[in-house]
Amino acid sequence: MASAAEQLAKNVNFGSFAKAKDLHKRILFTLGILVVYRLGTFIPVPGLDPAAYADLFAQQSGGILGSANMFSGGAIERMGIFALNVMPYITASIIIQMMTSASPSLERLKKEGEAGRKQINQYTRYLTLLFAIVQSFGISVGLSSASLDTVPQWFFVLTGVVTLTGGTMLLMWMGEQITARGIGNGISLIIFAGIIAEMPKAIFNLLSQARTTSVNVAFILLITVLVLALVVFIVFIERSQRRLLIQYPKRQAGNQMMQGQNSFLPLKINTSGVIPPIFAIAILMLPLTAVGFSGGTTDPNAVATGGSGFLAWLAGTFSPGSWTYIITYAVLVAFFCFFYTSIMFNPQETAENLRKYGGFIPGIRPGKNTAAYIDYVLTRLTTIGAIYLVFVCILPELLRRYYPEIPFYIGGTSLLIVVSVTMDTVTQIQSHMIAHQYEGMLKKSRLGGRKR
Repeated sequence: MASAAEQLAKNVNFGSFAKAKDLHKRILFTLGILVVYRLGTFIPVPGLDPAAYADLFAQQSGGILGSANMFSGGAIERMGIFALNVMPYITASIIIQMMTSASPSLERLKKEGEAGRKQINQYTRYLTLLFAIVQSFGISVGLSSASLDTVPQWFFVLTGVVTLTGGTMLLMWMGEQITARGIGNGISLIIFAGIIAEMPKAIFNLLSQARTTSVNVAFILLITVLVLALVVFIVFIERSQRRLLIQYPKRQAGNQMMQGQNSFLPLKINTSGVIPPIFAIAILMLPLTAVGFSGGTTDPNAVATGGSGFLAWLAGTFSPGSWTYIITYAVLVAFFCFFYTSIMFNPQETAENLRKYGGFIPGIRPGKNTAAYIDYVLTRLTTIGAIYLVFVCILPELLRRYYPEIPFYIGGTSLLIVVSVTMDTVTQIQSHMIAHQYEGMLKKSRLGGRKR
């Protein structure tokens, strides 16, 4: 039998959406924040020479700048005030989550409810500020050669640190406002908006190549079908889950005997989300960026020269499209998939919570046996999730190796982010509409009670 929430979800339609005025305000607020974010990507860092930076970015496009430019919505290509995007915040959040699992004091804060969550968020903001300052300082020093001749180097570095750090902190605040006053998932929506904004440009470039006969039209249609099939596959896997049956025994409530209840513990196939590909790309692109800033070249079609011999060898060996890069990328994605899942989900803690509330898995003894069984099921699911992530991330790399004309944005990581955020946003909108229907039902019941 369907629950009340499921019955309400079936009744969600355009008529109920038109009546949800509060949801309209939330959507408009979210769109307004995203428009401000897009405008900020076109405001350049003060004191930067556009022509000199264009040459520098062309040399660095094969390194981490080209990878991060996808998530920043082209802000790095233009070196806008939002060039760092929310990557320092994401890194800080992941580190805080790791420390929460390892530090007893942070773990106690996590269990204190709303007050503990606010304190952990404050620690995340402090760590984000530290990462933003360090990264903006490194970028400003590296870009000092592309500054205007009339601007002193120390002033350009100081201005760059203040501008880029301020842009990251502003984006973090904007993401929190979308989460609180918008439709939710603020940080994810900012990354989503950056990727979507640059996708039409990449598609247009691909179509332009087809018009100049450098790319076959049939090849473009094949790539389009492949991308659509990959999107369907991502949706299927992201919505797939293993439900463990949880039973609660009969209990005495006053003079009444409450019947036992059944529930489910949902375990997703891909618990780690898009974190493994992002971490793997960041690690692989570091040698290319180091060579580029040391005066060498990072052209993927050529062996890197200049700078340190060891860094040049790394950049040439792990250049995008090489077999070494592809294999290492696959291994890192699989490793971070298991590593991040072990941080996000704790079988021992879940088993202990079930035991406290009297729940148990049929046929499994509560306590250690339940934790071992959940860990066994989670390990198998994570193995399937790791294979899925490796396939989604490596397939575009293989295509790009043999067909370099494929735009960078048509990649596994970008598709994962776009599809996942779209699904989460639709779920959030549906939740707001269900909440609006609940409020309407409560108002009608109150009015009926007053009439009686």
